[in-house]
Amino acid sequence: MSTVHVIDVNSGNLQSLSNAITSLGFKVEFITQGSDPALETCSKLILPGVGNFGHFVLQLHERGFVEPLKKYIASGKPIMGICVGLQTLFQGSEESEGVEGLSLLPGYLVKFDVTHKSVPQIGWNSVSLKSHEESANALYGISEDKRYYFVHSFAAVRTPDEITKLYETGWDLALCTYLDETFIAAVAKNNIFATQFHPEKSGKAGLKVIQSFLTTEKYSHVELHSANAAKTDTGLTRRIVACLDVRTNDHGDLVVTKGDQYDVREKSGDGNNVRNLGKPVEMAEKYYNQGADEVTFLNITSFRNSPVKDLPMLEVLRLAAKTCFVPLTVGGGIRDVTDPDGTKHSALEVASSYFHAGADKVSIGSDAVRAAEEFYENGNRGSGNSPIETISKAYGVQAVVISVDPKRFYLSDPSTCKYKTIKTSIPGPNGEEYCYYKVTSQGGRQIHELGAVELVVACEALGAGEILLNCIDKDGSNSGFDFELINMVKSSVTIPVIASSGAGNPQHFVDVFNNTKTDAALGAGMFHRGEYKVSDVKEFMTKHGLYVRNDNTDL
Repeated sequence: MSTVHVIDVNSGNLQSLSNAITSLGFKVEFITQGSDPALETCSKLILPGVGNFGHFVLQLHERGFVEPLKKYIASGKPIMGICVGLQTLFQGSEESEGVEGLSLLPGYLVKFDVTHKSVPQIGWNSVSLKSHEESANALYGISEDKRYYFVHSFAAVRTPDEITKLYETGWDLALCTYLDETFIAAVAKNNIFATQFHPEKSGKAGLKVIQSFLTTEKYSHVELHSANAAKTDTGLTRRIVACLDVRTNDHGDLVVTKGDQYDVREKSGDGNNVRNLGKPVEMAEKYYNQGADEVTFLNITSFRNSPVKDLPMLEVLRLAAKTCFVPLTVGGGIRDVTDPDGTKHSALEVASSYFHAGADKVSIGSDAVRAAEEFYENGNRGSGNSPIETISKAYGVQAVVISVDPKRFYLSDPSTCKYKTIKTSIPGPNGEEYCYYKVTSQGGRQIHELGAVELVVACEALGAGEILLNCIDKDGSNSGFDFELINMVKSSVTIPVIASSGAGNPQHFVDVFNNTKTDAALGAGMFHRGEYKVSDVKEFMTKHGLYVRNDNTDL
């Protein structure tokens, strides 16, 4: 079995990359110091990274990687960079002023313009290829027909003239357009290959890219075929997220459950037992194979009596990450905790355990409410110690999702309300024409003196990179999403929003994308009960002209 060496500077979810490489029949060995002799003897090297450009580059310097990396590249042996691994090839990034990259590529990275689109860019986008057909250079199976998973705020945005100049110096390029900005999605020249997207999280299309690099299969031209629907303005597909609520049942088994209005108990049949809809790892793999763009695990019991190192969700993630090559999010219990033996762990430590097990993002709920309350009490400033701040600082804003559970309240006079209000098309029980949303926690049981908009605005300022927007009034109703809530929140932040709660059939997904500017939509019970497959939803959306990723099984 051939060995692939991966540089590890403790930047992001390397377990998923390791799983992807292993699934292709290779052995993985990590290199953590530039002095490791393996850097001189290895034949294939991968340089992955996520999060802050400056942190990543400084880690390369502190661990003595810079000169050995330059020597390795000069030797002509193949190297593949992923995400920040690609960004490091440039001169620098405005994300980290004064920190110099490897300068193998000219120019600097800039932050996406937030004027008309969500930042970070999170989701599946297509690419166009600019390749020297007659050369031996390759883009390793990257295809204009496939969609790849991007998650980043900074990019090598380039003008047409700059792209032409780079191409004329011998670089093969994959280009991606995010609304009105075109950036470099991948580069290849001689022994250097790098992608801004995450191939290990891009389903079977991404696995093909990794396999092509590892086996040195070379492709110089791929014919473009018609897309199955009109592209979105941003270029991103409509993301469908499959969500699994995970808890222990009365027999101690780990199960996926789903209840009406957060009640997970059976009301008939076997009495009052926890509703068991299946095993989390098996169901996650099923949804991945059906074409889910992401899988989210929400731990709704927190497993309070487990030491952090033995949390059941860690094993769920380890196993799921071996067969699900799309982004995995885990929520529940991402906070400062104390083990039964008295050992204390910070929220950052808990999150790190999940990232190392295979998670790409963590979802924070109740602690986000507390952080937002403190933010306003402190004059719209963070303390620096909240889970949002500490985790996003270490792993990047794209790694932190805020789970919001708002509840609708009606009123007749908006001037009497201190929260953001809207004029509603659904009048209240006494004919009220206005409404607002208060934040809840503990499954809707506790209502906070904090508005939904006020919460998400604070969390974005603290470092959150995405909003998972639930709705207490809609959860378990199978009546469709709350468009007014979604538009209200989406217009208040620049980061992506995932619409959740209320999906009962494929039409609801068509409706939410047509009536809101949501970046993604989440389904749970309708998938768990077997009423619809994820592929059913995507096929229905395609028939209604919505741009989705349908290429997980057609390689």
